[in-house]
Amino acid sequence: MKISANIANTMAQTNQNSMKTNFTEKISKEEALELKAQIVENANAYALKSVNIQSGLSSQKVDFEETYADFQAFMKDVGYEGKPIAELSQEEAAELVSEDGMFGITQTSERIANFVINGAGGDEDRLRAGKEGMLQGFKDAEAMWGGELPEISQKTMQAAIEMVDKAMSDLGFPILNQEA
Repeated sequence: MKISANIANTMAQTNQNSMKTNFTEKISKEEALELKAQIVENANAYALKSVNIQSGLSSQKVDFEETYADFQAFMKDVGYEGKPIAELSQEEAAELVSEDGMFGITQTSERIANFVINGAGGDEDRLRAGKEGMLQGFKDAEAMWGGELPEISQKTMQAAIEMVDKAMSDLGFPILNQEA
């Protein structure tokens, strides 16, 4: 079983018959560990890409690690259908990262948190793994940025973490990992 940070692939996989759920089949310990590792990796990638988009737009610095094609595919995956980022005016970029903009704090944090929450399917270990991946993605983005990320990115990650914590609390799971 393989899960992906690609939203389109993730949605397509939910319809596959080979996917095991918490309610129909038990999975082996090895499968659970493999899924946990994939969740961490994919949440990390999703958070890193999201924060990099915000950072690039908020500073008008468009210097992405991904190839242009990969970046455009990610933009399409998150629902962006506007003109290419590199062609935006300063005003257009500011609108995208504004309070109500597609890459503003609210919409971006919701996409990140929902990716983790939906991918976990109500499983505590998967939620924790997804949160771990989000945090690692944020750290990786800071390392790539060369220091502290812009305030918009910091607020976005804080909001995403709060949403995942709330989902865990709503499901009756302790927010702090008691194994730590």
